[in-house]
Amino acid sequence: MAKNILISDDAAFMRMMIKDILTKNGYNVVGEAENGAKAVEKYAELKPDLVLMDITMPEMDGIQALKKIKEADPSALVIMCSAMGQQAMVIESIQAGAKDFIVKPFQADRVLEAVKKVVG
Repeated sequence: MAKNILISDDAAFMRMMIKDILTKNGYNVVGEAENGAKAVEKYAELKPDLVLMDITMPEMDGIQALKKIKEADPSALVIMCSAMGQQAMVIESIQAGAKDFIVKPFQADRVLEAVKKVVG
């Protein structure tokens, strides 16, 4: 069965790119969110198998959103994405419960490798 994925990124172009990579490889993109607050709402509503979450977003950043999602659903699977491959961000994301971390600009095979590793 195809896995359902929620994409959260403030850049429409990035969401489109990720969606394209995932749908071409048999994944189901069930929703998109342009900020962390929307991602938390959509997660509760859609219950996706996986969330791909940007870190730097308006209203609520990805790390805050990750913490809120994990609070509501400790078994939630989240992969963080960021253009800033800063160690501190990666560490904070993993400590907050992220399963993996992808650095932008995305390499399609790296996105797929991370998604496969987390949801199979």
